[in-house]
Amino acid sequence: MNANKRRAIFETLQELNPHPTTELEYTTPFELLIAVMLSAQATDVSVNKAMRKMFPVANTPQTVFALGEDGVAGYIRTIGLYRTKAKNVIATCRILLDQFGGEVPDDREALESLPGVGRKTANVILNTAFGHPVIAVDTHIFRVANRTGLAPGKDVRAVEIALEKFTPPAFQHDAHHWLILHGRYVCKARRPECWHCAIEPLCEYRPKTPPPEL
Repeated sequence: MNANKRRAIFETLQELNPHPTTELEYTTPFELLIAVMLSAQATDVSVNKAMRKMFPVANTPQTVFALGEDGVAGYIRTIGLYRTKAKNVIATCRILLDQFGGEVPDDREALESLPGVGRKTANVILNTAFGHPVIAVDTHIFRVANRTGLAPGKDVRAVEIALEKFTPPAFQHDAHHWLILHGRYVCKARRPECWHCAIEPLCEYRPKTPPPEL
């Protein structure tokens, strides 16, 4: 895919959604960190539902740590892998309190030192909470980047590198959100909805899928 076509894709996505953001509900970097940790192999909807109950009670490293693993688990039982996630949340709170003054660090290496936080989660925090122009590649973005030809790669790291290389600077901050939303609602895994895709004329995916029969 050439540079002009890539730019046109991002211009189209920007026109449709000028100010994209995560669908996870949060008010502080810490709330976002916990929500993203819980969202692994779970939907944003399920995480938001659980956090609407937990955050009014505990939404700081101190108050969440005070809940303990069982307390956190009680709020997140409806989320997949909740026992492991509760353990990681408490361990993360302890490290934040002991090593970072109770603040979420604005640093990739520090973020990745937290239990349950890998590169993708760190990138989400750096981008969404702190404004860094980094792109967190999840399954949606991996699929869209490969299927459209925007930034092909054999694994998520390769796609991340390609997106960082090929995304024009003006679009780098919002690229993560545009692509994940596009993959979630239009360029779906089982059957991309090409018949109402705004970037269909620019996409290199073949064959295009027709609309379902009425």
